[in-house]
Amino acid sequence: MNEAENAAIDVAPIKRLARWHILVFLLPAFLVYTAVMILPLIETLRLSFYNIVDGQPAFVGFANYKVLLGDARWAHDFWNALKNNVIFFIIHMCVQNPIGVALAAMLSIPKLRFVTFYRTAIFLPTLLSFVIVGFIWKLILSPIWGVAPWMMDLVGMKSLFAPWLGRPGSALIAVSLISVWQYVGIPMMLIYAALLNIPEEVIEAAECDGITGWSQFWKIKLPLVLPAIGIISILTFVGNFNAFDLVYTVQGALAGPDMSTDILGTLLYRTFFGFQLQLGDRSMGATVATVMFLIILAGVSLYLFVIQRRIRRYQF
Repeated sequence: MNEAENAAIDVAPIKRLARWHILVFLLPAFLVYTAVMILPLIETLRLSFYNIVDGQPAFVGFANYKVLLGDARWAHDFWNALKNNVIFFIIHMCVQNPIGVALAAMLSIPKLRFVTFYRTAIFLPTLLSFVIVGFIWKLILSPIWGVAPWMMDLVGMKSLFAPWLGRPGSALIAVSLISVWQYVGIPMMLIYAALLNIPEEVIEAAECDGITGWSQFWKIKLPLVLPAIGIISILTFVGNFNAFDLVYTVQGALAGPDMSTDILGTLLYRTFFGFQLQLGDRSMGATVATVMFLIILAGVSLYLFVIQRRIRRYQF
């Protein structure tokens, strides 16, 4: 055995230090998240399998779900809310996100002036309280004292004005567009950040090949920001199926007129807490919340395990 081999044997293995400080820093966040999210979720799932029988809580299995999906009154309200929620989500996907992408593309134009002002003005409604947004738009669209009829009269379109928030056929679309106006800044900023992160070498190579203007956006930039668009889509899905505040502010807990704007969030509120002469039912409220959780879980799982794998990844 030579000297080099002897030296290698004599060297003691290096012991890695235990990084206990990582656990110390993570522990407060873990405890808060568990208390605020995990434990309420577990209790909600448990409560959905119980109900009051002879004045005492009793395990009823899937009976609450059978009532929610099978009983004539409960099923009508649930399927109506689910249908409206799907429409609410589709409007955001087909209106909010494409507008956000278009705004981000325009803001990323190198020679555009006042970019900071435009970016701030578009993102500002996102920072406003939903109570303020709902109240302002109720005033704007009011057929009695709103400014919408007067503004449409200035451009000769007053004949097209209607009490959109008061008609069952248009109320949900009007509320959805109000939500689009408030939150369009989020996809705009995310896509704008993704566009700014595209390496200059790629843009220069495209320009050398004669790809400029909107052709460059469609052929080069858009494919590179597809992962960001995917993230925005799943955030929109989760946010829309958790929506409650804006509909409650604009249309109230009954989500009028004639429950045409009722979504799962407002149905959950009325079911769990009650409204006016209707008493709250904790078990059925937990059942509605569990169904909402399962819908969101299914959508997120579909994105993570199916859609995300199909999105082409670009690494530089």
